[in-house]
Amino acid sequence: MVLVKEKRTAVIDQFKSHSKDTGSTSVQIALFTEKINSLSDHFKAHKKDFHSRRGLLMMIGKRRRLLGYLKKQDPQKYQQTITKLDLRK
Repeated sequence: MVLVKEKRTAVIDQFKSHSKDTGSTSVQIALFTEKINSLSDHFKAHKKDFHSRRGLLMMIGKRRRLLGYLKKQDPQKYQQTITKLDLRK
């Protein structure tokens, strides 16, 4: 599922650390979370879509690796990010 440009820019604006920040770890985590949430809604309607489920699991793994990296590099930013996104950790 592709994010709509307006929604993507809103997520980036919420998590960016400076004016031209579009690829920092916290922004990437927020974008992956948004995609994961939209795919979760997709699976409520399409229970047997196993090919998309594999993509979802790959996104979850990538987000998990990014969260581990952020936790090692900047624990304070990690706490802020999971609090804003309401993630369990």
